[in-house]
Amino acid sequence: METGKILERLIAFPSVFTSEDYTAITDYAISLLAPLGIACHRIEAPGGGRAGLFAATGPAGPGGIMLSAHLDVVPVTGQSWQTDPFVATERDGRIFGRGTSDMKGFAAAAIRAMANASRRRLAQPIKLALSYDEEAGCVGISQMVSSLEKTIGLPDLCVVGEPTGMQIVTGHKGKVSRRIEFRGSAGHSAGAPGHVNALHLACDLVSALRVMQEGIAAKGPRAEGYGVPYSTIHVGSLKGGGALNMIPETATLEFEIRHLAEEDIDGLLHRIDALAAQIAGKARDTRPEAAVQITEFNRYPGFDIAPGPETELLAALGAHLPAGKVDYGTDGGVIAAQGIPVLVCGPGDISRAHRADEYVTNAELSECDAFLERLTEKLETGLPVTRPTSPPA
Repeated sequence: METGKILERLIAFPSVFTSEDYTAITDYAISLLAPLGIACHRIEAPGGGRAGLFAATGPAGPGGIMLSAHLDVVPVTGQSWQTDPFVATERDGRIFGRGTSDMKGFAAAAIRAMANASRRRLAQPIKLALSYDEEAGCVGISQMVSSLEKTIGLPDLCVVGEPTGMQIVTGHKGKVSRRIEFRGSAGHSAGAPGHVNALHLACDLVSALRVMQEGIAAKGPRAEGYGVPYSTIHVGSLKGGGALNMIPETATLEFEIRHLAEEDIDGLLHRIDALAAQIAGKARDTRPEAAVQITEFNRYPGFDIAPGPETELLAALGAHLPAGKVDYGTDGGVIAAQGIPVLVCGPGDISRAHRADEYVTNAELSECDAFLERLTEKLETGLPVTRPTSPPA
């Protein structure tokens, strides 16, 4: 079973996270593993249309190491690809296709490692987590994780194979995403002073968020190792208005906060809620129907692990030091919240992700294969890692 061949098949599944149904890619992974006697637990999404997988080989129960990957990818709409994004195309030592770096390359290598390990006598198990809808904000693993202990058992360590160039990553930020809808009053633009323009209310909040961001950058918690060493507030969408001569009755903005573990995220959100309420309250002096509604539609935790035996283990297996941190999110934060030590390390480069002509190199896949082979050999003799007895409070 070759990583390149598995990757070719994985790329052929257009498992875009916005698709109605992409369960076929999970079923393909199961079709490779189950016939080898590997315990496979298919986790159906609550709404259907996608499925995850927990799998294990070796001694049953807790312990061992779990490899983690997501099978979904971002859309290709509007991107100018030189090749079909859902056909793995090899050229000059590079394999092009959507998800090659992020992160079907690691998924393919992990499936191969599981297959090879199934023929070995392991002292501790090797486990696999394949999630869905990671690109929607770690939605899949959040829905799956409650089944982890009762299916394959909690591992001693989880390696999330996001594209780090095989560098060891010891932490990433958490994220909260919210939608804020302001309501003003409809009317003709000629009478604008007597109405409340909902777009103006939303823009007032955007201005306040920018001031808040400046304060966080200047005086907020900082953590070295990140590209941006403080929490960030980002407004990514602002919609409202239908015609130039109509006063916008509603306006909706969406923002995210990517926060450090040290950040008081609930305190920060409370401040934003208070600002939005203050803006809407002032507008009611002009029109009593002015209002604001706030909806949180995604949240996942970050994680931060101090360098120690886990990083030493991965380095001994061929992963790269010095250890670093990343500003983007992974399934690792959700897994770490279960009390499981997590490190991020995988082939490819995040700078190639979400872009046209995404690729991973054959050399990167070979390096990952060698790393996972050494990991399997280590599991034959056992690991110097102790499983936590309970999740953190």
